[in-house]
Amino acid sequence: MTIHPSVLVVDDEKNEREGIRKFLVPKGYDILLAENAEQAVKIIREQGPDIVLTDLVLPEKDGMWVLEKTKELSPESVVIMFTSYGTVENAVRAIKRGAFHYLTKPIDLDELDATLERAVKGRQLERENLELRKELNEKNDHGDLIAESKAMKEVLRILKQVAPTSSSVLIEGESGTGKEVAAHLIHNWSSRKDKPFVTVHCAALTESLLSSELFGHEKGAFTGATERKIGRFERAHGGTLFLDEVGEIKEELQVKLLRVLQNGEYERVGGTKLLKADVRLICATNKNLQAEVGKQHFREDLYYRINVIRIEMPPLRERKEDIPYLVRRFVSYFARSNNKPASRVDDEAMKLLTQYSWPGNVRELKNVVERMVVLSSDQTLTASSVPSDIRVQRVLLPLSSTPQTAFDENRPYHIRDMEKDLIQKKLNELQGNKSKAAKELGISRRTLYRKIEEYKIITVQ
Repeated sequence: MTIHPSVLVVDDEKNEREGIRKFLVPKGYDILLAENAEQAVKIIREQGPDIVLTDLVLPEKDGMWVLEKTKELSPESVVIMFTSYGTVENAVRAIKRGAFHYLTKPIDLDELDATLERAVKGRQLERENLELRKELNEKNDHGDLIAESKAMKEVLRILKQVAPTSSSVLIEGESGTGKEVAAHLIHNWSSRKDKPFVTVHCAALTESLLSSELFGHEKGAFTGATERKIGRFERAHGGTLFLDEVGEIKEELQVKLLRVLQNGEYERVGGTKLLKADVRLICATNKNLQAEVGKQHFREDLYYRINVIRIEMPPLRERKEDIPYLVRRFVSYFARSNNKPASRVDDEAMKLLTQYSWPGNVRELKNVVERMVVLSSDQTLTASSVPSDIRVQRVLLPLSSTPQTAFDENRPYHIRDMEKDLIQKKLNELQGNKSKAAKELGISRRTLYRKIEEYKIITVQ
């Protein structure tokens, strides 16, 4: 908030404008004046006033239009509306669309003064919270993206390099690997960090609902559309839109999404007005989108639009060096939030947690640690605190194909052995075709090459 808050007064009556200006200037406000909606929007676009004080009834375009444009052009500006035609319906309408308060004419100057004071304090609090969040983000060690392993250090290097750009990003990886956390980091390290970060979980909605969520809809667009709905593209204006599980979007909606990415334009469902989308798009998927393109389940042209920068999140079993650090962080967090004494994990328990394959990745680890902390009454978490299925090291490999593998029952048989045998068997079956083997095993080529080198697997040339 500026030292002298700026207030834009929008009223077609000169006496009203001047009267408010004379009342507010001695109180330390910087006053801007507009006699119609178009003039007001020009000022809002160029100067972004702290507060917009607008009459509802204006020539040509009304105060509701000013409110809508303010939310679009200067989302942080506070809008206060007034009119001599004050009704409960108008008040509710204005508040529902985002107005801070509603005053009736003739304006009670004491009420105006008190309302502006509350608005100023609200803006100051928002600004302080934003600064605090920025400070915490700077101090935060990348959220749950601990980076002690080589694989995660490389991911963080790419995230930091990509963040300042405007390029679309595709984050691939198994469920629970931290794709949304990575998307947040890109946003927080970008020039859009003070603007909205809006998430859409594409798999959770039907095609018609997803279309409405993304692009919004007009009143009467379909049964049940009793009023206009602002879509996620509109809410994310100036910021970042994160589409989780983008591989679940159906083809008809893929076409609409492609159009937005090509020319930055879209329409609300049931509308004809072209809207502009100023968003940074980040997509995530646990599918192999390239394979989905090959199956004609995902449009090739859309794939290349969203896949400008591709980031692969490694599964937790490939970054075991990070597990002890994640465990300690989660123990500390859940002990504080549940008022429990747990503060450390002994060596035997940590060994069990580190050796486990974690098919659910970081999300599963976090849930397991929470359970351990909540059910413990001691400061030290021991092996007995570890869930039984992890203590026996149940083999759970998230591979799409799990062929039967023979092994010697008289020797210890570890997860690494089975993984090596599975890869060797698949490569032998496919006569060394690594691309095909990676696809059938449900892992990336990069991961397959790393495993071949790690296990010293002999491949057919």
